[in-house]
Amino acid sequence: MMNNYNANVMNLDSKVKITAPCSHSLFLDATHLKGCSLSVQKKIWALVERCQASTAFIDVVPAMNSLTVYLVHSDHIRYWQTTLLQWWNTTDIQEHKGTHHKIVTRYGGECGPDLEFIANYHGISASSVIELHMNVTYLVLFLGFQPGFTYLHGLPAELHTPRRSEPRVKVPKGSVAIGADQTSIYPADSPGGWHIIGHTNFSLFDWQNNPPCAIAPGDTLQFISEEALL
Repeated sequence: MMNNYNANVMNLDSKVKITAPCSHSLFLDATHLKGCSLSVQKKIWALVERCQASTAFIDVVPAMNSLTVYLVHSDHIRYWQTTLLQWWNTTDIQEHKGTHHKIVTRYGGECGPDLEFIANYHGISASSVIELHMNVTYLVLFLGFQPGFTYLHGLPAELHTPRRSEPRVKVPKGSVAIGADQTSIYPADSPGGWHIIGHTNFSLFDWQNNPPCAIAPGDTLQFISEEALL
């Protein structure tokens, strides 16, 4: 008997939509597939690696259950519209192997001004918030909002918290924060409406590096308390 996971994977084949938003780009849309969002995302990451290994694309941009590729030559667009669909149907989600990152974090105090709010909101101690936040291996779904900002899958349900009613005008670079059912790190100073629970010195984005983003979609990530290392 086929289990549900394998059935979901097989049902991904031939159900994506590939359109041409302009003369040099193709958009692969799998957002309409239901019940297998994480499997879809894993397959997109594996497809990204195949695309990046080709010299046909200027850029390859994965998003949540979708992928945009920018072609070097516009006259190849019909060929790649067909080929991308073929690649989608022959790509195994197990082909992608991401990098694991350990993010040393200082929780609470001036570094995490909203830690006590999160604790009070859920009726638990601040130390419980920290423990719950650390004892998870997060999966990087995609990058967005600003360069290097990681949307992480895996925040425990006990920490799901609505965003702030009044966003901050400035959230410091390196802030570790919770917003709704996700957690992330702010790669640069910016406005933001997530609750800040800690801070890390880990640099997520540097335009002089190649690649400029230290963390990529499909990577895994774990937060480690700075105090635990002392």
